[in-house]
Amino acid sequence: MDAHSKTAFSRRPTERPVAADVRAGLLKDPGFGKVFTDHMVTIRWTKDRGWHDAEVRGRAPITLDPAAAVLHYGQEIFEGLKAYNLSDGSIALFRPDQNARRFQQSAARMAMPEVPEAMFLQAVDELVKIDSAWIPQGDGSLYLRPFMFATEAFLGVRPSHEYLFILIASSVGSYFKGGEKPVTVWLTDRYTRAAEGGTGAAKCGGNYASSLLAQAEAMENGCDQVVFLDAAEHRWVEELGGMNIFLVMDDGSLVTPPLSGTILPGITRDAIITLARKDGRTVREERYSIDQWRADAASGKLKEAFACGTAAVVASIGKIKSSAGDIVISDAATGPVTAAIKAKLVGIQRGDVADEFGWVHRIS
Repeated sequence: MDAHSKTAFSRRPTERPVAADVRAGLLKDPGFGKVFTDHMVTIRWTKDRGWHDAEVRGRAPITLDPAAAVLHYGQEIFEGLKAYNLSDGSIALFRPDQNARRFQQSAARMAMPEVPEAMFLQAVDELVKIDSAWIPQGDGSLYLRPFMFATEAFLGVRPSHEYLFILIASSVGSYFKGGEKPVTVWLTDRYTRAAEGGTGAAKCGGNYASSLLAQAEAMENGCDQVVFLDAAEHRWVEELGGMNIFLVMDDGSLVTPPLSGTILPGITRDAIITLARKDGRTVREERYSIDQWRADAASGKLKEAFACGTAAVVASIGKIKSSAGDIVISDAATGPVTAAIKAKLVGIQRGDVADEFGWVHRIS
């Protein structure tokens, strides 16, 4: 299949859509990742045929052989992006082309076939169009989850010869239960997320599975998320369980850990770097130790800290808890730089701020 060719999708709308009044009730307070739309997209890949059988159909359980390779050897990747209702009544996505490219990079790292960018974007458009009524009004959005996994039934350590790409959607509100208040994170001194040469830069399920024990530890300590250090020295700050990190210094500059192969190259992270530099701020992509974080917070050199990602967009970090003592950043309040960056980013995403970068993809 040519990377720029249009895929022929068959369409089988569900015969049992959720009733409008029931849907309206669900959208009043959808939470995050619990309310799902009526439809999904499926596309198959086999070694002899490539990509085929692209279909938009009712959301339903999938049939999987118990010997499917994904269940034994973990060949699986996913993405996350959002569709928004804009103030002019249209629907748009934020930088979906970057999700398509990162999906390809994850596939390459996991020895899986790459989904052509045009097909990825078409699948997203198809699902958003048919389930547009599921996009919440106000601050809510439609969270889109493309994922792919190995389906070949065999027991052997090699790349699968068969895969299934699926796209589902979930109506969502705020990612964190506490809403807009600064989050508290737990510094784990027992677990690491990724090591050099591993899969840290790929968006695969294994990275998240390995973070769950640390996340549970964070929750036991009253924290919203966990922050990981590097695997080699247990010294350098890397990222949260599912978000990138930025630090705002007293001169207005931003520091963020570099993309060294152990950190997921966040699309929101990249947008924030672009916006900050456009506004004249210095952004340094450099290693930053937890000891330096502790010292800079104590001295006042560190003014703000925030995490970013598709799900939460931007979340201020107010406090770090650890076995070695807590780190409080600027009285645990959301700082002006964090607030300004989030306001501009969200404004672009929702069509209220001019998009001078061509990031907004409108659904026709």
